[in-house]
Amino acid sequence: MRIALFDSGLGGLTVLSEAVKQLPNEDFLFFADTLHVPYGTKTKDQVLDYVRQSVDMILQDEIKALVIACNTATSAAAEELRREYDIPIIGMEPAVKPAVEMNRLTGKRVLVAATPLTLHQSKYTQLVSRVDDHSIVDSLPLPELVGYCEALEFDPDRMTRYFLDKFADYRLEEYGTLVLGCTHYPFYTRILRQILPPHIEIIDGSAGTVRRLDYILKKTGTSGTQRGGDIRFACSSGDPEYMAKMHRAYDYYSTQVAGFERAADPSF
Repeated sequence: MRIALFDSGLGGLTVLSEAVKQLPNEDFLFFADTLHVPYGTKTKDQVLDYVRQSVDMILQDEIKALVIACNTATSAAAEELRREYDIPIIGMEPAVKPAVEMNRLTGKRVLVAATPLTLHQSKYTQLVSRVDDHSIVDSLPLPELVGYCEALEFDPDRMTRYFLDKFADYRLEEYGTLVLGCTHYPFYTRILRQILPPHIEIIDGSAGTVRRLDYILKKTGTSGTQRGGDIRFACSSGDPEYMAKMHRAYDYYSTQVAGFERAADPSF
């Protein structure tokens, strides 16, 4: 049986890359809801309806756990899905808590970049209220970035101009951590590291989400015991061109972004 990872588009591939690294004995299905991407600019009710449709398609396969590899879909639909389906469902949330803990004693602020819908959901505001007792968290909506990623727009010059424009109103020397609160955004980690002051840490929720997945699999006795690593890609539109795009995006992220980060940091 496979672990399914679900996103509206390419973003969840960043979580898939982390899952393959942490769980080498598992097989995976990655499903993208290409009929409705992007989610971040839509209403909560729309996203919930889209997610239900996609999960019904995913469960036509033999699945032992589902990872909602999308912060927006998690905030809009995770609680409802857990009530409606009887398989383990693991969601994501922006890594605000570890970012606040990292900066609590430094006097630095935390900047959370995410989609507008994620930032306006009560799940996010409640998370910030719960952990940000010193009011050091600021939020930065980046609604265009999902579209750039979906178009495989990774040109360093163009994206550098985009990010510099978005950061123009922020005194970056005041920040210690940038939280990437959308799974599409880690595709731009290398570019961001060239732009941001070197003291700023860049984090996302992928590693913590996969650790939670691993815990659930062990708790339920469903961890993979055979040699895994097989990945199947699918999308709601069945578009062969998008399927090819998923392969290209996964290869790009795994080699040019995640692979670069691991090579540069011995802690990976």
